[in-house]
Amino acid sequence: MKIFSPLYDWTMRWAEHKFAPAVLSLLTFAESVFFPIPPDVLLAPMVLSKPERAWRLALLTTVSSVIGGVVGYLLGYLMFEPVIQPLLIEFNYMDKFEHAMVWFKDYGVWVVFLAGFSPIPYKVFTLSAGFLQMLFIPFLIASTVGRGMRFFLVAGLIKAGGEPMEKKIRESIDIIGWAVVFIILALYFIFR
Repeated sequence: MKIFSPLYDWTMRWAEHKFAPAVLSLLTFAESVFFPIPPDVLLAPMVLSKPERAWRLALLTTVSSVIGGVVGYLLGYLMFEPVIQPLLIEFNYMDKFEHAMVWFKDYGVWVVFLAGFSPIPYKVFTLSAGFLQMLFIPFLIASTVGRGMRFFLVAGLIKAGGEPMEKKIRESIDIIGWAVVFIILALYFIFR
């Protein structure tokens, strides 16, 4: 069943829209605070469609993410108990938050860098850093370096792969899409 091919084509067409950078910026900001979808899903097609803008798009994504991270930090710092904690409980994120607290005790500022670079939910660590009243400048540096490395790496790999990579992705997008769905379902049943 080919449901991912039309979605991929739509995303590639949309990536060329004049408002795509603004949407990328908004998505990235939101992902750093609350949104579950990582900005890579829009950054990658945008770089594929306009490889000459790869570094500009990576910079836009990095800056938007760090600004979102600062908002997450401030929310954790100023509004944890009245606003954030009930939302964490409502959306079943409290266990992730508590796990993040343990990581902060063990690794300090390095956990912000790790969360910024890896697919670990960055938003949980921005809120945690604020709640723990982590020093702001180290938080900002670790966020900027971690997020920057991630988004420039994604943009660089996509740009380097270019048209041949786009062709291979297009040919196998349905296989990739269904594989991701099955992996997510398997992980859900394993860790629930």
